[in-house]
Amino acid sequence: MNPVRRLRLSLFILFATIGLGTVGYALIEGWGLFDALYMTVITLATVGFREVHPLSDHGRAFTLLLIIFGAGIIAYAIGSLLQFMVEGQLRAILGRKKVVKQIDKLQGHYIICGYGRIGTLISSEFRSRPVPFVVVERDPELCERLAAEGTLFVQGDATDDEALIAAGIQRAKGLITAVASETANVYITLTARGLNPDLFILARCGEEGTEKKLIRAGATKVISPYKIGAHRMAWAVLRPSVVDFIDIAVGSKNLELQLEEIRVAPGSTLIDKTLMSSGMRRDWGIMIIAIKKNSGQMMFNPESTTTIEAEDVLITIGEPPAIQKLEKVASGG
Repeated sequence: MNPVRRLRLSLFILFATIGLGTVGYALIEGWGLFDALYMTVITLATVGFREVHPLSDHGRAFTLLLIIFGAGIIAYAIGSLLQFMVEGQLRAILGRKKVVKQIDKLQGHYIICGYGRIGTLISSEFRSRPVPFVVVERDPELCERLAAEGTLFVQGDATDDEALIAAGIQRAKGLITAVASETANVYITLTARGLNPDLFILARCGEEGTEKKLIRAGATKVISPYKIGAHRMAWAVLRPSVVDFIDIAVGSKNLELQLEEIRVAPGSTLIDKTLMSSGMRRDWGIMIIAIKKNSGQMMFNPESTTTIEAEDVLITIGEPPAIQKLEKVASGG
């Protein structure tokens, strides 16, 4: 039986026995409720106090039954309570050890600092891909929610080295700092950059002037959710069709069209082929709307004669099954 249900059942039986004993003494001996309750409690507790009032033969027989059954009930209740406490602690300890082992096995994952509104949405998007990630959060209530969701997390302050090291920052591919405090975002960026100089760091910015501080602290990219939200709202009025198209293309649950970026691995068969000869448009119906070169140059609307090179990042639009095929070919699989 579930420990919680067992504890509830044992407490219910215990209180029911106390109530039954109280009613029994009141009916058999004609005592008041308080005297009957007192006699029941000292009998069940086996403390050896004298009887409240002299007992009749029927009262003594009732007391014998109450002692025989009551002692077992009290032992059961105490055992249930101990089981609930011990198993709960063991479950928490073993569960945390399991999470730590899973985090230690991660390679090339992302670390999300803060599980507020922004962090929750980012985590949801990562789960839909799926992308391996670890959340660093210090709020105990949010950590309980993360545990209930089965999300890997580290409880601690993301500005501390220990918390980021526990999240595997040396093996991580990127870090996203999405806490509400601007100062904390700067400290997290500084700490993360010091622990992993090659880490991709995406920082949240809320106030004007903080962006430059985050860049100086070591952020690779800085994003202001408020600016993005304001632009998106203005576009929804000025360019509604464009916004609808973007919603369809980037929606993680969309089954018709997907906007994706795909990196061409050195062993891919796409290398040294042109966009036309690769057959991406002809065979899979995939459109290449841009190519980001290894040098950082972005080629928009590339011509069909453009040659694909290793480490190129293809910005594509197509149906999800076709995108998955292209990802496999681009990875060299």
